[in-house]
Amino acid sequence: MTDLTHLTLAEARDALAAKKISAVDLTQAHVAAIEKARALNAFVKETPEKALDMAKQSDARIASGAAGPLEGIPLGIKDLYATRGVHMQACSHVLDSFEPAYESTVTSQLWRDGAVMLGKLNMDEFAMGSSNETSYYGPVASPWLPPNWDEAKGRAALAGDKKGLLVPGGSSGGSASAVAAHLCLGATATDTGGSIRQPAAFTGTVGIKPTYGRCSRWGVAAFASSLDQAGPIARTVRDTAILLRSMAGHDAKDSTSVDMAVPDYEAAIGRSIKGKKIGIPKEYRIDGMPAEIEKLWAQGIEWLRAAGAEIVDISLPHTKTALPAYYIVAPAEASSNLARYDGVRYGLRVPGKDIAGMYENTRAAGFGPEVRRRIMIGTYVLSAGYYDAYYVRAQKIRTLIKRDFEIAYADGVDAILTPATPSAAFGIGEKGSADPVEMYLNDVFTVTVNMAGLPGIAVPGGLSAQGLPLGLQLIGRPFEEETLFSVAEIIEQSAGRIALPQAWWG
Repeated sequence: MTDLTHLTLAEARDALAAKKISAVDLTQAHVAAIEKARALNAFVKETPEKALDMAKQSDARIASGAAGPLEGIPLGIKDLYATRGVHMQACSHVLDSFEPAYESTVTSQLWRDGAVMLGKLNMDEFAMGSSNETSYYGPVASPWLPPNWDEAKGRAALAGDKKGLLVPGGSSGGSASAVAAHLCLGATATDTGGSIRQPAAFTGTVGIKPTYGRCSRWGVAAFASSLDQAGPIARTVRDTAILLRSMAGHDAKDSTSVDMAVPDYEAAIGRSIKGKKIGIPKEYRIDGMPAEIEKLWAQGIEWLRAAGAEIVDISLPHTKTALPAYYIVAPAEASSNLARYDGVRYGLRVPGKDIAGMYENTRAAGFGPEVRRRIMIGTYVLSAGYYDAYYVRAQKIRTLIKRDFEIAYADGVDAILTPATPSAAFGIGEKGSADPVEMYLNDVFTVTVNMAGLPGIAVPGGLSAQGLPLGLQLIGRPFEEETLFSVAEIIEQSAGRIALPQAWWG
């Protein structure tokens, strides 16, 4: 049999069910791969003993005929999810040494279905970033080689500050890097403005941001509560469909969780899309968009047309306002959510001359520059003199963005096709150090989905001129993720599986 780490999740599931492989062997192969790939910095906490214990239990359940849908499948968990008794810091110093006494709803459902936890994955601090460079644990390197790779300099970068290597995208960069590098069969991630879809596009993996309310947010550290949504990253469309079925579902502990039946998403794979109406929004043709992104988009349109879809031009006129509105709404909610980290109850505590001094010292030492920047922006737009001028206006724009999509769907559009990112992956340290707005622009194609609460999926569409992954994005109707899976699978089949990198980092 092939290297166990090179199986897709679906292949591994079927091999386990047929007893061709054991969960212990599958887990051991991934544990060994993680050990060899530590230079990528994808994991911030490895849990090999826990993983092997869970794998042994999976083998016992398989033998007894009581296997769950994900029995024996090794997964990585983004550090934003609470995992009982295991490191959970949102990759922030302010939560130093925190180990929750409870389990997030999403991860508890994965363990219910038999999945195995390999460890906690690196991420941008509190999910604030587009490149996985804001983590307290340092940047994650993409397993994809940068153009003009110099082996000596590259290996030195792996051991040092990693400049010269590529970012995996963010904030779920550890999830995307680990999946692309074959360190796990799938990973949990979160998406507030594109943090599942953008890293998936950068690493040649598949990532879906479900409809807001489809997956519980309980036990997931909050960034922006009205925008955050849990979802999976995996190597194929089918694998993400399998994971989402276990992750989704109503949760009474989350007031924003929607009480709807969870479909068998995998059953949507292979369905005909003949007659489906696919919208192409003219506003996504932004100034300065690289020719190769335009070419990729045109190729995606032709693939869907060849599969029988009807292609229609649509207008989403408030798209241009989405990014500035997002960077008012999200920091405002972050300012409120992150007020709870004060050094009193858990995590880091830096003493001061009085209680106010302790608050100030703890937060100054505990939060990194990007988190502090967003807290200050959010506090400013919520202040008495600026609330109406900024926050209220941004929420009105959000309503208009949502209405744009509603009009398109009312006209019969089943899904919308756009690019996932405005470029391929860039180098670590290349953007954002002098001008944060340069980094924020990476979310230009993705934030509308979160502002409107819609489902969106990123799927590999090809390679750039420099041989790096490029992704296409599909945006769906609320709670119609099945349509996204069936359309995305057409793109996946048409583009062909993108060759994943060799293990050059070992």
